[in-house]
Amino acid sequence: MSDNRKSNLDHISDDDVFMSVKELKTYVTDIEMAKAKQSMEAQARADQAKKALLEQLRSDKPISEQLIRAFLQRVKAAAETGQSGLLIGRFPSELCTDRGRAINMAEPGWPDTLQGLPRQAYLTWKEKLQPLGYKLSAQIIDWPEGVPGDIGLYLSWS
Repeated sequence: MSDNRKSNLDHISDDDVFMSVKELKTYVTDIEMAKAKQSMEAQARADQAKKALLEQLRSDKPISEQLIRAFLQRVKAAAETGQSGLLIGRFPSELCTDRGRAINMAEPGWPDTLQGLPRQAYLTWKEKLQPLGYKLSAQIIDWPEGVPGDIGLYLSWS
């Protein structure tokens, strides 16, 4: 080995270079445990963020006129580009009393299962937009682990 190569390895101790198989397995296990801990911590943060979002979406606060006007500007812009509908919003199936079953089965009473902000969106459509000819629909838009996940509310005008 040249002197140059040897000097590049001088900072590594013999204990770091020459590990027994048992020590190497322990080292790998420690690394995997550290990664799993980071993953669990990230999952815990994601779960906490979802919980906070659900709390926010459970609000029965009516939708403001300002927000309705801004949304109608989006509708107008979409219509100008030739679209005939758009996604109003996406929300977890936990915001339905039946976790999305009625929506999945296209039951006529599906709006009665809505809670919080999705219910407020439905009531706003019923009061202000349905009389103008707009239609509202809902569908399950993802199926994590084979169960209803998020639901999409769609407004259409064709």
